[in-house]
Amino acid sequence: MDELLLRSLTPGVLAILVRRGADFAAAEDAVQEALVEALRVWAADPPRDSKGWLVTVAWRKFLDQARADGARRRREELVEEEPPPGPAPDVDDTLRLYFLCAHPSLTPSSAVALTLRAVGGLTTRQIARAYLVPEATMAQRISRAKRTVSGVRFDRPGDVATVLRVLYLVFNEGYSGDVDLAVEAVRLTRQLAAAIDHPEVAGLLALMLLHHARRNARTAADGSLVPLAEQDRGRWDTRLIAEGVGILRTALARDRLGEFQAQAAIAALHADAPSAEETDWVQIVEWYDELARLTDSPVVRLNRAVAVGEADGPRAGLAALAALDDVLPRHTAASAYLHERDGDLVTAARLYAEAAHKATNLAERDHLIRQAARLNALRDR
Repeated sequence: MDELLLRSLTPGVLAILVRRGADFAAAEDAVQEALVEALRVWAADPPRDSKGWLVTVAWRKFLDQARADGARRRREELVEEEPPPGPAPDVDDTLRLYFLCAHPSLTPSSAVALTLRAVGGLTTRQIARAYLVPEATMAQRISRAKRTVSGVRFDRPGDVATVLRVLYLVFNEGYSGDVDLAVEAVRLTRQLAAAIDHPEVAGLLALMLLHHARRNARTAADGSLVPLAEQDRGRWDTRLIAEGVGILRTALARDRLGEFQAQAAIAALHADAPSAEETDWVQIVEWYDELARLTDSPVVRLNRAVAVGEADGPRAGLAALAALDDVLPRHTAASAYLHERDGDLVTAARLYAEAAHKATNLAERDHLIRQAARLNALRDR
């Protein structure tokens, strides 16, 4: 592929999108996505009209993002301001809807999918990505769930574990930046914690607060992602960290460990470290061992492999990663990071570029492209 050709076409494509009505920043994002797509497909199937292809794909990307932004703004209008710490004074019907959608006649996975779609406001694609299944599979699961509950009365609430899973996934989508639902998830979890004395409810609330405390530091002024190790810890919200740690300590003291408490313990260790270099990675690996025992989740094992790489060296991390399926989300990015830590910059740059093609989030994709470019520049010196 002729990268010089792509660079030469970019200004003209950008100008066309702006003339069609796209604002400049959105047009730039759309063109960048089109360039990434071109890098992926042109080698095997080059178009006859390179510029026309780029214009068509970039305009489609712009329209998709405009629709997504419109949906996000509509959701943001429903969320007022960040809820203050402590019990939530006002309880609306939203949490009750979560419980009712988690109907006892549904399997837990179906109940979660239905609730996320009907009440949480997530798209089928987002839910499928969270469950690591194809979008068509998740669409069928949601349809079956709708048919199952179509003839029943919604007078029997579902269990707490299902509602916690829904709140957790809603928070994760909001925290990722795709849909700003994190504040709403925190608000509802505060309500649930005020109504139910349950260590896993407290664990989930602690986890949300500890992650939410880092939100302002996760992006730079230009909107690019800032990895945890490079974040300005002075921008972390110490008030939320203190509240989260306090809630977690109380929950752990009850000696009824669950997955959300274990995740919150890992987040607390990151929050407690004065710098990335002073992070207690050995203890983090131990908590990942507990979390893997509780969940048997491949995503947990992938995160554990990265932690092992920090605690015992990158080659130990790569050995742990090799035992996992390489189709897992962020597997390639994790491998790139560990190879870079091991000094293999050529392999790391190649893997960062591969991970960028697989990324489903534009900010994450941009970050991975920059990582690949940085290593290529170091190699060429």
